Amino acid sequence: MSWMFPDPVVRARRLPTLIDWMFTDHLRHGMVLGTPGCEAVTLWRPPGSVHEHPALTPGTAIGFVRMLGTAVLRAERVDRCIGLHLPKGEQQFYLRMAGVRPDMQGQGLGGLVIRAGLAQSDAGGLPTALETATQSNVGLYRALGFEVLSNWTVGRGGPQFWTMARKPFAK
Repeated sequence: MSWMFPDPVVRARRLPTLIDWMFTDHLRHGMVLGTPGCEAVTLWRPPGSVHEHPALTPGTAIGFVRMLGTAVLRAERVDRCIGLHLPKGEQQFYLRMAGVRPDMQGQGLGGLVIRAGLAQSDAGGLPTALETATQSNVGLYRALGFEVLSNWTVGRGGPQFWTMARKPFAK
């Protein structure tokens, strides 16, 4: 997000709208899991909607420009790169985003809500995929059973990502 919105003032103004859109989109097409007070929240795409995107109509394009401003091209580049590196197919769960309120980090809440989603993928006997642009998260995800599939960068000067996947644990 810092790469998409390098100016902290612009980031503070634009991110709430973007996160609200993502949250609403996942309530309709995905799965939202979190703690009761929203200290930690995860956004998931279940099988059948992993690679789903809204149709790019003139109306949605205008909406994205309104929401993202000049960051719309960087956002599109990140989204395109994620799509290229995310495992193909729909028979998987996709952890699109995980977040913990800054004052609640380090208490295990992120792992708690991630494990809740992993329990659903395990119950269905399906793998889970994710990507992270935070190197320190790679170890956390490895501890949860994920393996690095690829490490890549968004264009010149863009953020580095790790695409990871986890096979379902046997019951």
